[in-house]
Amino acid sequence: MKDRRPHWSERLKVTLWTLIVPPTIWAGHFLFSYLWAAISCAKAGAFATFPTLFVVGTVLALTLIALSGWVAWNQGRTPGASPPHEDSTDIDRLRFLAKSTLLLACLSFVGVLFTSLPVIYLRDCL
Repeated sequence: MKDRRPHWSERLKVTLWTLIVPPTIWAGHFLFSYLWAAISCAKAGAFATFPTLFVVGTVLALTLIALSGWVAWNQGRTPGASPPHEDSTDIDRLRFLAKSTLLLACLSFVGVLFTSLPVIYLRDCL
């Protein structure tokens, strides 16, 4: 039987540090959005017709959050005992952290989308 080399997402370890990656990207995008709006309004007095820099930043944030969620989803599918995962084994902890990271990635993805909505709908600075 041929030994299968684990995929790079399977070799990553899900820890508490990886748990904070999606909300940190969301917070960075939030800060970027408000700085972009403040600079645009101060320099030009209005938003750009097509804000290229903002779109690139939003797509980058969404991509990184989706990648983090995908890695967490792969980690959560680690084979082991069937639910409920009540024991304090390494596999159960891995699944808990992976599920928590996946849920935070989903929340952060929606948060980035909602943060970018004002740029889509608002065209002038007040």
